[in-house]
Amino acid sequence: MNWYAVRTKPRQEVTALRNLTRERVETFRPQLRRRRTIRRVRRWTTESLFPNYIFARFDAETSHRLVKHANGVAGVVGFGGKPVAIEDTIITELRNRAEDGLITLPPLQFKPGEAVIIQEGPLRGLQAIFDRPLSGPQRVAVLLNLITGQARVEVALDSLSRAE
Repeated sequence: MNWYAVRTKPRQEVTALRNLTRERVETFRPQLRRRRTIRRVRRWTTESLFPNYIFARFDAETSHRLVKHANGVAGVVGFGGKPVAIEDTIITELRNRAEDGLITLPPLQFKPGEAVIIQEGPLRGLQAIFDRPLSGPQRVAVLLNLITGQARVEVALDSLSRAE
């Protein structure tokens, strides 16, 4: 028995997972937990690490057809009509990085002098220079370029992204 990547129909990862589990196929759906701004409010969200894909462990000779035609499944990733196995070490590594099936992204680390973009709040969309972390939890200082010079502003660390 090997692990395979199973492509699901759009937004039907849970349906495919439930149906394959009911058929006694071992499945794994790594999920990503991260903070996102939704309607100007910072919230923790949970979503699939690989949208429209789950992993299933089965014998391709006997169960490929069952998996391929399960409710919510669009197909099994493969070439030439044959599914391509995924190494067990990849699934093991994903499972080791997940706590209760959730992988949490660590906050971005910035270096002093690095260009950043403020993603939320009244300064949203402005480019700044990362200055330093502050003593408060998850607060940092950035430098904004103004007409009269630079101004140091305090913002939330998770409201920054790297400037490209």
